[in-house]
Formats: sequence, C-alpha cells, structure tokens
Amino acid sequence: MKKRGIPAKEIDCFKCKKQADCCRLGAWIDLEEAKKILSLGIKGDFFHLEKDEDFPSGYKVGTSYEDEPCVFQDPDGLCRIHKVDYAYKPITCKEFPYEGNKIAPIADVLCVEHKMRIKKAKARKKKVNKKR
Repeated sequence: MKKRGIPAKEIDCFKCKKQADCCRLGAWIDLEEAKKILSLGIKGDFFHLEKDEDFPSGYKVGTSYEDEPCVFQDPDGLCRIHKVDYAYKPITCKEFPYEGNKIAPIADVLCVEHKMRIKKAKARKKKVNKKR
C-alpha cells in the first residue's frame, strides 16, 4: 500500500459537512457483524459473501450491490444501524476513513475531508514550486 502524506489523525469526520458520502458505495463487513445486524430486524440486505482471512470470521459480506449506496443508508443520509444501536455499527464503518491505522485507499474517492486535504496539499506544493 502506498504511503499517504497526510496522517490519519488529522481527519475529523465530525467536521465533515457530507458525512453520507462515505457510504455511497457500501462497505465490506465481517459475516458475524452482519448476523448481529440481521438480529436487530433493520431493513437491508447483504451481498457477495466471500472468504477473506483479513476478517475475524474469515468471511466478509457487502452492504451494497455493485456500485450502489449502502443499503442501510436512510434517505436522510444517516445510517439505520447507527440510529438503532451504535454498538452494532460495523467496525469498517466506525473506523473509516482508516484501514489498518492508515488512510484507506478508497478514502481518495469517498472521504470529503481527505479529498480537501489532498487538494490543499497540492495547492501548497504548486505555490512553493512557482516561487522557485
């Protein structure tokens, strides 16, 4: 994985004005988390069961079909799982835009705060290069 120039600790999701953007493609979550979410009776489905040793159960499922938004996202942009019980919100979702204590590669696409920081860093670099 390519190292990023912006430390993860600098991203504060609570400052984001478009918090639902990070859910527009769904997420991979652990199969056991999906089972717990199903037990809550929240409307939504899971897709693409796959074996993946990076997940605690050894399996992952998607919260969206193809490039669709997360099925647990309400029309108001908020998470139905979070509304019912934050404890059941998948770890992947709680930790985003991080993945393994680093900025997730998909954050370049989905994280508004991260994209703004990249844009500002590029503008600073361009300004410095012009002065040379």
